[in-house]
Amino acid sequence: MPRQQLRTAWTALRRRLLAAAERRLPALTRLRASEPLPVVLDRRRIYVLPSAPGLFFGALVAAMLLGALNYNNNPALMLCFLAASAMHASLLRGYLTLRGLRLTQVQAAPVYAGEPMTLRFTFEAGDRRPREGVCLSRGSDTVCFTAAPGELAEVTLVVATERRGWLPVGRICVYTRNPLGLFRVWSWVHPQRRVLVYPMPEANAPPLPRGADLGAGRMRRGAGEEPHSLRGYRHGDPLRLVAWKRSARTGHLMVREFETPRGGDVLLDWDALAGVPTELRIRRLARWLLDAEREGLRSLLNVPGSRLGPASGSDHVHACLRVLALLPGGAG
Repeated sequence: MPRQQLRTAWTALRRRLLAAAERRLPALTRLRASEPLPVVLDRRRIYVLPSAPGLFFGALVAAMLLGALNYNNNPALMLCFLAASAMHASLLRGYLTLRGLRLTQVQAAPVYAGEPMTLRFTFEAGDRRPREGVCLSRGSDTVCFTAAPGELAEVTLVVATERRGWLPVGRICVYTRNPLGLFRVWSWVHPQRRVLVYPMPEANAPPLPRGADLGAGRMRRGAGEEPHSLRGYRHGDPLRLVAWKRSARTGHLMVREFETPRGGDVLLDWDALAGVPTELRIRRLARWLLDAEREGLRSLLNVPGSRLGPASGSDHVHACLRVLALLPGGAG
């Protein structure tokens, strides 16, 4: 049988075994399904295994115990019992470090596809015991923290993003080797959280579609060339803007206000990019949206199923990027 077929068969068998274990042995494979927050680590979901140093230390204690019994050496027996007591205390301390720990919140700010995303996890100690040497692991990324009693511990974990759309947080391993490193105590958390990844704007996009401007331009108040109105003097206004003749007639200082011409409303139309691949079309619209905002133009986004604007500002930009990120073909 070819190697590829063997690999496919093994993958299918592994999935069937995991599914069967999930149904019949939930204590061993729990938390493959997501769960709502807050998540509390109780005794039913905490696992303990000796580490490599712990196995070596246990074998050493066993050898010392055999030697002490063989030679009837009481001081050696006392040393063996002391070492065994230290191992037991290490196991208990690691277990109590995780028991009662609460995951209360998971947050992340949206980023563009391909950029690293920072996940922020908020943990609570849950009792009067300090939680020291607790580590959080997702894939190959690991970060350790300490949760003090009565305080919230915020842990940041950086994850990679590849595609636009919803990115599930996934399963997170919470573990500790505290205090002696002889045992690894761990648990799984799988919060019901997903974060949004925006489409990466096109790097070398064409200029904004000026021919699709909506309206004949608007005016923006500022220090331009066309007078707009008069208002009362405010502290800090430059004297060159004071309308002296009008101020003399009214008896108090009046200041001229100006307006400068502002560009029109730019139409960002999905159908106008017919023939362009879907993902490139989304990235180009994202680039044009950001360019219009940078140039102070209002934009109208017209995509299948949504029509946003014309508007400007950060809220409008984020709403449009969200619509572009959730178009069919994205992650999640």
